[in-house]
Amino acid sequence: MTILLVLLIIASAGAVAFALVRGLHAFANMRPTELDKDGIPQSLAMQNKMMFARVKWQAITVMLVVVLLLVAGAQ
Repeated sequence: MTILLVLLIIASAGAVAFALVRGLHAFANMRPTELDKDGIPQSLAMQNKMMFARVKWQAITVMLVVVLLLVAGAQ
């Protein structure tokens, strides 16, 4: 069980890093002239999407760490 939790933590931490890099890439390539149908820059929409994805994966990672600590403490 512990090994499975550690692997899940590693995978979710990787997803955090992936979302962070994609968000930074969108920030670095921001072009205010490329607007979507609502008048919002496309790169800004991608930055927001990646920010929420990063926060989601961080929360999942923290929950997995808590579960790992509870399982390890019970043994």
